[in-house]
Amino acid sequence: MEAIKSFFRDYVAWLSMPDINIVDIIEILVIAFAVYQIIIWIKDTRAWVLLKGIVILVLVWLIALVLNMNALLWIFQNAMVIGITAIVIIFQPEFRNALEKLGRKSFASLTTPFEGDKYRNEKYSQKSIDSIIKAVYAMAKEKTGAIIVVEKDIQCREVELTGIPLDATISSQLLINIFEDKTPLHDGAVILRNDRIVAATCYLPLSNSMKISKDLGTRHRAGLGVSEVSDSITIIVSEETGGVSVAQEGKLRRWIEEDELRKILRKVSPHRSKAKGDYGKGGV
Repeated sequence: MEAIKSFFRDYVAWLSMPDINIVDIIEILVIAFAVYQIIIWIKDTRAWVLLKGIVILVLVWLIALVLNMNALLWIFQNAMVIGITAIVIIFQPEFRNALEKLGRKSFASLTTPFEGDKYRNEKYSQKSIDSIIKAVYAMAKEKTGAIIVVEKDIQCREVELTGIPLDATISSQLLINIFEDKTPLHDGAVILRNDRIVAATCYLPLSNSMKISKDLGTRHRAGLGVSEVSDSITIIVSEETGGVSVAQEGKLRRWIEEDELRKILRKVSPHRSKAKGDYGKGGV
């Protein structure tokens, strides 16, 4: 019996639950809520790409620590402060938008964090994709210049703030009307998010790539620029030739045909697992 008591005292006693009071429970809930909000914020911005890069650097640091690589450890130690400062400077717009969004939230929305995300995975319906394609090739036929940013996972919040908010249902008629020459909203880009037109007349960051053909203008350079800082699919209609181009992952594909554009947009549709024949019946 004494041996059993000794075993529990030496090896099992540490498994006993610590004393927890109501303050500890509140503290745990606050920390969990803060971590959840930070993860959601990171997922919706360019910081998601940064986070993956940080994970790789942490793995390299751990390997250097285990193998006692003094040179790498010295570099990590001296670059830490500079790196943190650089992150704050580079992602200053995202930090500012996150604080503004937090300030605009009501107490009810703060206490129900999942409520605001119920449409997060809605993406784009087949009707919306058909409307986009119909509008794009109607404008291409008339040589109406247009640039449409179709968001995927990373939201272009800083770009959205440069335009005029709309929050309208995606329709071919509305898209065509927005880009009609001489209309107030025709100059700039349209941002699409989760089956909605969220903003128009948005200014996109221009690409600095030297590989862009000299016969392409600002519209194509802007479409390529936003694809370099987000995972969006940007559709550009040339005002000079009527050609349709798609910018994605920092690459520009020109003279896109209707069937090819449908395949590209299928990637942002929740119905992309349907048979190929189901997509050929859109109202284009």
